[in-house]
Formats: sequence, C-alpha cells, structure tokens
Amino acid sequence: MTPAPAPSTPSAPQPPAPESPAPDSPAPQPPASRLGRGTLLLMSTAAGLAVAGNYFAQPLLDVISRDLHLSAATAALVVTVAQTGYGLGLLFLVPLGDLLERRRLTVTLCVLTAVFLTVTASAPNGALLLLGTALTGLTSVAAQVVTPFAATLAAPAARGRTVGTVMTGLLLGILLARTAAGLLTELGGWRTVYWADAALMLLIAVLLRLRLPALRTTAGLRYPALLRSTLALFADEPVLRWRAALGALTFAGFSVLWTAMAFLLSGPAYGWQESAIGLLGLVGAAGSLAASVAGRLADRGLAHRVTGVSAFLLLASWGLLAAGGTGGAWSLAALLAGVILLDLAAHAVHVSNQNLVYAVRPEARNRLNSAYMTAYFTGGAAGSALTSAVWGLAAWPGVCALGAGLAAGVAGVWLAERAIRRRTARAAGATRTPA
Repeated sequence: MTPAPAPSTPSAPQPPAPESPAPDSPAPQPPASRLGRGTLLLMSTAAGLAVAGNYFAQPLLDVISRDLHLSAATAALVVTVAQTGYGLGLLFLVPLGDLLERRRLTVTLCVLTAVFLTVTASAPNGALLLLGTALTGLTSVAAQVVTPFAATLAAPAARGRTVGTVMTGLLLGILLARTAAGLLTELGGWRTVYWADAALMLLIAVLLRLRLPALRTTAGLRYPALLRSTLALFADEPVLRWRAALGALTFAGFSVLWTAMAFLLSGPAYGWQESAIGLLGLVGAAGSLAASVAGRLADRGLAHRVTGVSAFLLLASWGLLAAGGTGGAWSLAALLAGVILLDLAAHAVHVSNQNLVYAVRPEARNRLNSAYMTAYFTGGAAGSALTSAVWGLAAWPGVCALGAGLAAGVAGVWLAERAIRRRTARAAGATRTPA
C-alpha cells in the first residue's frame, strides 16, 4: 500500500499548493498533465544521455590506461570517480529543483555536462581525465532533476508509468553507454564517444529549453536549510529509509557485475575485444524494459510485491552468473541469462522504490529524490570499490559470492520491511476497532 503523503504545514483557510508548502512562497500549480508523449520521450532521452557519460569508461579501461600510460589501479579509479561525482551532485545539486525554476536548472546542467565531457575527451593525462570525469558525474545529475520534473507534470494516475518511462531511458543510457563506447572506440579511438555525447548533450539542452514548461516549486528555504532538510528526511520518513537501503544494496550488486564484467570477458576465459564487451550492454538493455512494467504495476498499488519478487530474482541471477565464468557455449549462455535477469530485477526494484518515495511528500520530490539517489549511488560506488579488491583476491567466483551476498541483503531488508508494515497495520486496526 502506498503511504499517504505527510502534511508539511498546518491546515490553513487558503487553498493548498501541493508543490509549494511555504505559504509565503506560492508556486503555480501545474494542470493535471502538461506532459505530452513527445516531451516525455525527450526527457527520457535526456536522462539517458546525461548519465551515459559516467559509464563509457567501463569497457575501455584497458585501452585508456595504455593510451595515457596509467596503471591499472589509476584506470580503475575512473569508474569510482564518476560515481563519486554523481553522488555529490545528487546531494548538493538535485535539491535545487525544490528551490529554482526547474527548466532553467535542467538546461544549465545539460550544458555543463557537455562542457565537462569535452574536458575528458581532450585529456592529455590521467589527472585531467579524472577531473573531467568527476565534473561530468557532478552535473550529469540532470537525469535526476528530469525524473521528479516528469513526475510533477504527469497526471496522478499515470505517475508510475511516467517515472518508469524516464527511468527506462536512464537505464538504457547506462547500459548502451558500454556498447557505444566499444563501437566508437573501434572507429575513432576512445575519445570519440565523449566528443559525440558532448554534442548530443548540447542538442538536448536546446530541445529541452524549447519543449519543457517553466515550473518553479520553491520550498521557501535558503540553500543551507534546503540541504539540512534533505538530510532530515531520512529521520522523518521511514519509507525513505527502507527504500534507500534497498536501493543501495541493489545498485551495489549491479555495479559489482558491470565493474567485473570487463575483467572477465577480456581475460583468458573469453578473450573478447572492447567492441564485443561493449555489445554485452545490448543484452543488459533488455532488462531495462522492466522499468516501464514496474511503473505500471506501481500505478496499480503493487510496488511492494514487485520489490519482493525482484529481490529473489537477484539471488537467482548470481547462480547463473557464477556458472558463466568458465568460457564455452554453455557458460556464455548462463552468463547472458544471468545478466538479463539481474538487470531486470535491479531495474524493477529501483522504479518501485522511486514510486513509493515520490508519494511520501509531493512538495519535496527533488529532496526525496536527492536523499534516495545519494544512498543509491553510494551503494554503487561501494560495490565498484569492493569488486576491485575481491577480483584481486578471488577473481570471478569471489565476485559472484559478493554479488549473491548483496542480493541476500536486498531480500532480507524487504522481508524486514514487510514484517514491520504488517505489524503496524495490525496495530492500527486494533486501535481503530473499539471506536
């Protein structure tokens, strides 16, 4: 059951403004829906292109390290730096959506992302490569400003479907980034994909400026207070705490798989080239279709059930992945099946989480998204860092054990949340019965 939004101000005689809780800072209330299909697809594309720049390097670590004369450890930092920059952007930039005009914020972040992609594309050494990667990660949180923007513009009955559509674009951006990186590297070197994404981000910025409506939903707070209120949401909202834990563990497992995949496929078991490794993203992209399905199920009140089923699918996926580490036709089939199953389950958990979190406090969606996604990508960064250490100690079997442990954690958190929700519902029923 989706929790009812908590009131943010005492009742007052004036009409409510759901997107602006501060009575001295009224904001225009959007109509039931100002989101046409074309605009929704544009926002979905923008989310995918914005976040893609953080993942181009994953199948290219070997070729980048050779070109810039980097050690393997320094090259691996590219992935961690990208996720760290993204996490900082989630914490410090995404809450601005509750303070500034959203269209202007979105467009500005897209333009800055394009600029920082060019820094990475032209980097002559490891220091500038890491700087460009970190700054790109910081501003690519445009994807996380677009998502609650779309949820606000959507009709309430279609909010889950809308979030699912934008998240499908974002997840396709994450997965297809690897494919594009591999193919463009074969054509023109590893820098080509960064130049191409920079050009596309500038185009997207122009289109968003033309197509998106202006929308200001001020929280009535100054920036420091806004950041404090974002962190305070963890203390105030139990749904956010549970869903942040589920998201962090899920994305940690997702990052474990995709960080280790390049090591496995380029190693002696498979011996693939960068372009072939990148094509594996096409297989994972099939799982992103779960985002749209999960959004539709959330509109029907089934988000909790989707999370539970997906948690146990995550566990099953690591069994298939473990069987895929030896090479050969059967091993490859198990590996591909495991990739699809893990991606499908991870995306379903994520979209279900977002739909439940967005329903808590509609007037604070950007801050809720900031809090949730900060935990989510902190989990991803931890997963990547752990993978590097575990691979050196136990290679693919160790990685699969790590991933299975994280999936068991997802299932355990879901079961605990379910038990507490049932206990709370029984207590509430017992309290109401005498009346």
